Amino acid sequence: MRLYISAFLACCSLSAFAGPEPVPGDPAAMKTQLQNYYFDAARRGDVEMLDTFIEAGYALDTQDEKGYTALILAAYHGQGPAVERLLAAGADACAQDKRGNTALMGAIFKGEVTIARRLLATDCNPDQRNGAGQTAAMYAGLFKRVELLDVLARKGADLNAEDPLGNSATRLASGEIHTAAPR
Repeated sequence: MRLYISAFLACCSLSAFAGPEPVPGDPAAMKTQLQNYYFDAARRGDVEMLDTFIEAGYALDTQDEKGYTALILAAYHGQGPAVERLLAAGADACAQDKRGNTALMGAIFKGEVTIARRLLATDCNPDQRNGAGQTAAMYAGLFKRVELLDVLARKGADLNAEDPLGNSATRLASGEIHTAAPR
């Protein structure tokens, strides 16, 4: 499989699909298949396969239909070595999926504290918000990852910032949760 992907990446650029077909088959289907291999490698933590993509100059921040990047998937699935390799290769730790969630938010949600700590060492804004107005600190409070609240605060996160419902990391950590009124 790695040899197939290496050969495919070596013979053609995904941005060159507008020209003559470099290999037989449907270029859009091949691009999709290649992306699937890339995202599956991130989910499984297959660093060797990720290296194949990295060495070929593959766009590390490519997103799937939900906006997930390989880094978001690796963090969410607890693949620490894959997270480290993607970050070292230049993957954007601040990238957001279509709901605005980041790799850090996914790691916190899944309880991947070591990965979350590594992501906190990047240059992302600690108060970056998702589409619902929530921050990583709010996730840490909600999911009782209190060991991360101090790290987030040292990084500059505002533990008293509120989402549109009035939730803050501090309130969530104490068990106070505001929800929308039923319709």
